[in-house]
Amino acid sequence: MSQYKNDVNKILEDLENHIQGFSYGTSPKELYEPISYIMSLGGKRIRPLLTLLAYSLYREDYQEILTPAMAVEVFHNFTLMHDDIMDNAPLRRGKATVHEKWNANTAILSGDVMLVRAYDMLLDIEPKLLPICMALFNQTAAEVCEGQQHDMNFENMGTVSEAAYIDMIRQKTAVLLGFALEFGAILAGAPPTDAKKLYEFGVNIGIGFQLKDDLLDVYADKEKFGKQVGGDIISNKKTFLLLKAKELATGDQNTALENWINAKEFDKEQKVQAVTEIYDQIGIKNLTESKMKEYFDKGFAQYASINVPNQYAYQVLLKLTQDLVNREK
Repeated sequence: MSQYKNDVNKILEDLENHIQGFSYGTSPKELYEPISYIMSLGGKRIRPLLTLLAYSLYREDYQEILTPAMAVEVFHNFTLMHDDIMDNAPLRRGKATVHEKWNANTAILSGDVMLVRAYDMLLDIEPKLLPICMALFNQTAAEVCEGQQHDMNFENMGTVSEAAYIDMIRQKTAVLLGFALEFGAILAGAPPTDAKKLYEFGVNIGIGFQLKDDLLDVYADKEKFGKQVGGDIISNKKTFLLLKAKELATGDQNTALENWINAKEFDKEQKVQAVTEIYDQIGIKNLTESKMKEYFDKGFAQYASINVPNQYAYQVLLKLTQDLVNREK
C-alpha cells in the first residue's frame, strides 16, 4: 500500500502546485488577496482529487485536467467563504476566516470573484464536452446553495424529519462529491453509465461522510478529533443524532433533552455529558452507525458495478475512499 500512498501524494503535489501557482488577479489587491489567502489554507483537497482519480480510471494523463479539477476546489472554497459569513465563524482550518481578517463585504465580493474564476477554469474543458459539464456544474452549484438554505431554515424549525435532514446533507455536501467523480469520468471519455454510477457512488459516500461527522462530533476521541467534542450539542445543531433523539426520547429522557435544548445558561461540559448520556440510553450511536453503513454500502455497491480499464487506479480510488470512511477525525 506504500505505492498507493506515493501515487496519491504525487497527484496531490501536482494539484497543490497548480493551485498555488494560479493567479486569480492582482488589482485591486483587497479583492484578490482574500482569494489567495483562503486557497493557501490547504485542506484535504478531496474534491479535485476525486476528479483526478476518476479520470485516471480511464486515462493516465491526469495532468491535462488539473485546471478543470481546480475549478471544483475553487467553487468549494467559495461556498466556505460565504458559509463562514452566514455562520459568523471566526476560524477556518485554524486560521482567521476571510470576513474576520478583512470584513464581510470584502469576503462577499471576493467570494463572488472566486465563482467567476471557477467558470474561467471550466473553459479549459474540451469544447465538445463543455456544454454537458457546464450544465452539471450549474445544477450542482444550485443544489449546494439549496442545501445551505435548508440548513438555515432548520435552525428556526422545532422538528425536522430524518428524510428532510438526509436530503439537506445530500444537497449541501454530497452532490459536490458526486459531481467531482462524474466530472472526472466525463473528461476522460468514460461511458455515460459509468459516469452516472460514479456520481451515485459519490453522493452516497458523501451522505455517509456527513453522518460520520455528526457522530464524531459527539463520540470522537478528543486527542484525535482536533476540535471540541460536543460542539453540536452545545449549539443545539440539528444533526442526525439530535433529530433521532428528539424522535425517540420518551418520558424523563424527553423532558431532560428539551430542558437542555432550551437552557440559556449552562455549563458546556455538563450539557455535553448529559445529552450524550441520553443518546446512550436511546442507542443513538448504533442508529447513526447503521444509517452510515446503509449509505456507505450503497455507494460501494455502485462502485463495484463499474468495470474500468485501469484496475490499479480503481484500487487507488477504492482505498482512498475506504480510508476516508474509516477516519477518526
